[in-house]
Amino acid sequence: MAEPDLPTLTGEQQRWGLAAAGLFLLAIGFLGFALSQRVMVVFAVGWVALQIFGYVGALRIAKGDFAHPLFKSQVMLHFMAVALLAAVIIRAFK
Repeated sequence: MAEPDLPTLTGEQQRWGLAAAGLFLLAIGFLGFALSQRVMVVFAVGWVALQIFGYVGALRIAKGDFAHPLFKSQVMLHFMAVALLAAVIIRAFK
C-alpha cells in the first residue's frame, strides 16, 4: 500500500504541534479529574470543547500550517487557561 505524500514538517511546526497536543492531553486529564472529583466540571468540559473547535478552525484557516500565527494564538490562549487554572488551584489551597 502506498503511503500518502505528506509534506515534511519544519522544526517550528513540530514544536507548535507538540505544544498543542500536550495542552490537549492536559485538558483531557483535567476533565477526567474533574468528573471523578465533581469539581470544576463546567470549566473542564468547556476547555476541551474550546480546544477542539479552536484548533480545528485555526488549522482549517491556516491550511494545515502549525506555525501559522492563528494557530500559535490558539496555543497561547490555552497556555493562559493553564495559568488561570493554576492560579485558581493555588488560591484554593491558601
